[in-house]
Amino acid sequence: MKLRALLFLLAVILSIPPARAAEQGSVYVIELHGEVSPAQFFLLRRGIKEAERHGASAVVLDIDTLGGSIAAAIDEMDALMKTTIPTFTYVNNKALSAGALISLATQNIYMSPTGVIGAAAPVSAGGEDLSKTENEKAISAFSALGRAAAQKSGHNPALADSFIRKEAQLKIGEVLIDGPDTLLTLSAQEAARQFEGKPLLARGIEPSLDALLHDASLPAATVRIVPSGFELLAFWLTSIAPFLLLGGIVCAFLEFKTPGATLPGVAAAVCFALFFTSNYIAGLAGWEVVVLFALGVGLLISEVFVHPGTVLPGIAGIALIFGALIWAMVDRYPGEPLLPTSGEILMPLLKFTVAIVLAAVVIALLARFLPKTSFFRRVVLSAATPSGASGIVAEERFPLAIGTRGTARTTLRPSGKAEIEGQLVDVVSRGDFIQQGALLKVVAIEGGRVVIAACSAD
Repeated sequence: MKLRALLFLLAVILSIPPARAAEQGSVYVIELHGEVSPAQFFLLRRGIKEAERHGASAVVLDIDTLGGSIAAAIDEMDALMKTTIPTFTYVNNKALSAGALISLATQNIYMSPTGVIGAAAPVSAGGEDLSKTENEKAISAFSALGRAAAQKSGHNPALADSFIRKEAQLKIGEVLIDGPDTLLTLSAQEAARQFEGKPLLARGIEPSLDALLHDASLPAATVRIVPSGFELLAFWLTSIAPFLLLGGIVCAFLEFKTPGATLPGVAAAVCFALFFTSNYIAGLAGWEVVVLFALGVGLLISEVFVHPGTVLPGIAGIALIFGALIWAMVDRYPGEPLLPTSGEILMPLLKFTVAIVLAAVVIALLARFLPKTSFFRRVVLSAATPSGASGIVAEERFPLAIGTRGTARTTLRPSGKAEIEGQLVDVVSRGDFIQQGALLKVVAIEGGRVVIAACSAD
């Protein structure tokens, strides 16, 4: 059991990939190509957090998208407006629909020579127009979000309105930029056009990202944040985090109930390793939660095997394990206060609560029905009875009758040692944990296995 516990801790720790090294003051280039999606938001958030952690001089978005999920776009806009690092967008051909809103959340926008930006009216997931009521509500909400993002980033809020609302009209001085009944979409030349000494939207037109870095006086040292298969995997795994926790908790329970079975312990290690790894890749968790989790597991193991009955190490271990599991799901940015706000902790706490409730239900069902299954009896027998002829010899030397009483010499989980009629015997309960020193009686003898149950003194 101790060896398996060490292997479990090792599996969790080794599953966390090392953080990438970066020079202080580097420019972080985050590639947002293709559909705007929750997976892309994971990528952006990870890039911003790495940039803040390493003291980056700027974050540059390399955007080429036709749009996508408005919900994901709003999350990306929030992340961009939350950071204190200067933000840039390079429209590397297209920043349409949701991509236009994301661009407005950055402070500096540059266009490629063939770049276009705009046309951000909301549509359904299938691309069709929304119903009149849905359309009015969505346009009102997204237009307000776009105007707020543009204003905070130093752009003309009326641009966001014209990107989103057909009836909006944009006029600067005597020049009509966008009339009613059309959605505004700007070419590179139109976006960089000067009005009263200021560009309409884009600070310039650049043939390449390197040219942008040079003309914007940014450092040449760059760190590119690009999507990977692990990013997509992390998205799916974090979305099923409650079920990974459920699997880990239930399998850990089975491991303690059937010591020597190995398979439940391995399954628990895999579930927790996937949980921490996916949250690390998604930018939610770091090494600190793994250390807390490992420390909690160590205290729990010491309570069970080193000094059982002391209670305090077990309580502290459980508190650290639960705290690490919740903390791993909190979306906290570098530099923010250590303690999360109520809004930040609400969703992780909900996921954790769901996992605990489901685990309690599953464990209750397993505790009731699993000991009656042939699978459980085979597992416990193989774990509790030594291989070879020694078990048979012990039964022939010390025959026991049903109803014979004795005392538990070790804690039974559910197997262990008992003193019966002056002899030390390997015994197993029907799945119940029995404390050391408890009175026992033999209730069944199944081959080489002595089955006992707790009893009272009378």
